[in-house]
Amino acid sequence: MSGRGRLALCAYAATVMTASALLPLLDSPGWLVQAALLLGIQSAVGAAARRISLARLLTVALQTLVALSLLTWVFARGQAVLGVIPGPATFQWFGELLATGGQDISRYATPAPTTDGIRLMVVGGVLLIGLCVDVIAVTLRSAAPAGLPLLALYSVAAGLSGGGANWLWFLLAASGFLLLLLAESKDRVSRWGRVFRGAPAAPPRGARAFESDGGVPLASVRTGRRIGALALGVALVVPAALPAMDGGLLAGVGAGEGSGSGGGTITAVNPLVSLQDNLNQSDNREVMRYRTSAAGIEDHYLRFVALDQFDGTTWKSSERKVEDVPDRLPRPPGLSPSVKTTAIRTNITAAGYYEQNWLPLPYPATEVSIDGRWRFEPEGRTVVGDRGEDTRSAQYTVESLLVEPTAEQLAQAPPAPAKLRREYTRVPDSLPAVVRRTAENVTRGANNDYQRAVMLQEWFTVGGGFTYDTQVQSGTGSQAIVRFLRDKQGFCIHFSFSMAAMARTLGIPARVAVGFTPGTPGADSTVSVAVRDAHAWPELYFEGVGWTRFEPTPSRGNVPQYAQPETPSGAPSNPTAPEAAASNEPSAAPSPTDSCSPELRRLGECGAAAPQDLATPTDAGASAWNVLLTGVTVLVALLVPLSPMLLRLRIRSRRLGSGGRTEADATHRTLAAWHEVLDTAWDHGIAPDGSDTPRRTAARIVREGQLEGEAADTVHQMAGAVEKVLYAPHRQVTGGLVDDAARIRAGLGAAAGRGTRLRALLLPRSSIRVIWAVSARWITVAERLRASRWSPARGAALLRRPLRQRS
Repeated sequence: MSGRGRLALCAYAATVMTASALLPLLDSPGWLVQAALLLGIQSAVGAAARRISLARLLTVALQTLVALSLLTWVFARGQAVLGVIPGPATFQWFGELLATGGQDISRYATPAPTTDGIRLMVVGGVLLIGLCVDVIAVTLRSAAPAGLPLLALYSVAAGLSGGGANWLWFLLAASGFLLLLLAESKDRVSRWGRVFRGAPAAPPRGARAFESDGGVPLASVRTGRRIGALALGVALVVPAALPAMDGGLLAGVGAGEGSGSGGGTITAVNPLVSLQDNLNQSDNREVMRYRTSAAGIEDHYLRFVALDQFDGTTWKSSERKVEDVPDRLPRPPGLSPSVKTTAIRTNITAAGYYEQNWLPLPYPATEVSIDGRWRFEPEGRTVVGDRGEDTRSAQYTVESLLVEPTAEQLAQAPPAPAKLRREYTRVPDSLPAVVRRTAENVTRGANNDYQRAVMLQEWFTVGGGFTYDTQVQSGTGSQAIVRFLRDKQGFCIHFSFSMAAMARTLGIPARVAVGFTPGTPGADSTVSVAVRDAHAWPELYFEGVGWTRFEPTPSRGNVPQYAQPETPSGAPSNPTAPEAAASNEPSAAPSPTDSCSPELRRLGECGAAAPQDLATPTDAGASAWNVLLTGVTVLVALLVPLSPMLLRLRIRSRRLGSGGRTEADATHRTLAAWHEVLDTAWDHGIAPDGSDTPRRTAARIVREGQLEGEAADTVHQMAGAVEKVLYAPHRQVTGGLVDDAARIRAGLGAAAGRGTRLRALLLPRSSIRVIWAVSARWITVAERLRASRWSPARGAALLRRPLRQRS
């Protein structure tokens, strides 16, 4: 391996080893594998460009283009031409992903989920750092300054990491940098043939060159180690001097009472992680819009996941097997035919910026019609995206049931099956006893599970003195429940989690559902669901009815009819009921979509379209401009892969089309035709050898090209013509060179296989001469400019002059 090849490999290894320090910040290591693969391709392109002696600026430009194409292929394949060529839509999509990633960083705790936005930030950042390291260390051959981008990458990881094993990642990053320094030292030494001695700036009188004052050799390896020690010391001190970064990627939504730095907070994989942020947003953006056949929407909650596992620190969804979405979903578990149900049909359209893997559905859904890669989880009756599928701009239709049990049916429900009861009444041993005692005190006097559930709900909404407040900490652990029961301030997370935990202590199977309240009706018979409609509520299981919604959060949502306590006629059954009923009437206020300006609509900031709007009218001027840009992009996409063939055809036409009648012109025609024969042989796998005479070259072409008959004779004749032109006392020029070159090309093609012929046509090896010529001209011009007193006028005049006259 060459010195530069070894240096490029070490630069790649140093970047990957330093990027490993980011592993504790994310919940999945898959991003590192992806970044390493893309970085390897980027580094290989740089090595190949340097191998063919491409100019430095062109090498960096080529690596940048390849990196951009790789990121396009991974993150914006659907917005690019042919999946890899970025266009205006690609950069717009990158901007949206980066904005989403920034929001994700501000809300997720570590280890954060590897969302598309965060993954683009991390993978793109690693590619950028890797490009800087490769350019500095390999292209510019200066490894020590390459430690600065590596230091920047490690400092970000060290500043954000809250773990106690940071020294392991530091050791890995330090080893990578030392490896890079030693590779550069070895490369420098190999160019001298042995370890040389460093020369002082001003050698003392009588001292030999390359020797210090004391005669001690200053080996470059030792110098590299000293530089490495200094850089590593800086890398160790800088992160320690950084201010504490408690927010961003480290911060959770709240600071609960659990163990560890993030204990008691909503974990990164929890779908409730952004709920508090949504409820506190000043801009109530629309996330979806739907049209339903239901007579009223007060019970039309849109649920996307059920959290059924409580470990004392957080509520989360169990890992269960998924399957393809069936044409007809199975009947809801525990639902008896004796319970009244009404079939509902709902058409839903999600906004382009609303991105999540869970599909919001009315519960219980019986049929889901949606395009894309979606999977069904039977236990929770949820639909989840597969392989990156999400809800952005999704349009789908849902058939569901409106379950309307009576109080008598719930009160007379038999015990739940033993397996279900055992799983959904499990509470951790760490749950404080005060939670069970409070639940027993609140439900004292109840005769069945239904009465206990209603009494718990009534205590939270009316009798317990609780206050709805979205500004409190959103802890979800056992101590967070105790704190909520003591302070009596919180929002839907606290109410739903606490009621579900208390119901489990009473032996009632319970879980927590996450989704949206019904939303706000609009004047166009559609219903708008916005970010502030995000909600969580408990679901309790009753045999014969199934999983049943309750609403313990005061002033939010709607208490279902079957869960309302009996009250005297004429009195409101619940303080929240009048508000919920009033919300069912069409509002005279403009909806988010109705009040959207044309500018915001063009930027995609107006939420979801009406469910029946399958096509969006486009502006004629913008459409024509997009068509033009698309056409140009497609044309470039076609020309780029065909450019080697087109360049080769152009060179062949110029060589064989030379005119003129003078002796010099005739000589030029003969040599041009011979060069064309050499390049044709190269295209067919016979590499040129500048040390061979024309006669030996002709013999090699005939032998390796397996030429016979007229084609073989023509090669020897052309070689003889070249020798006469070059060496004869009186130049003898022959005619018919164009036909001879065509005959030889046909002979080589006939003897070669189909794959060789296709490669000679589409990817001719000799087209590399164009890149060599451009690189050589660029280097020559750059050297001329540096050697002279450069001015813009002089530089422009120099570039316009032929290369042979620039002296």
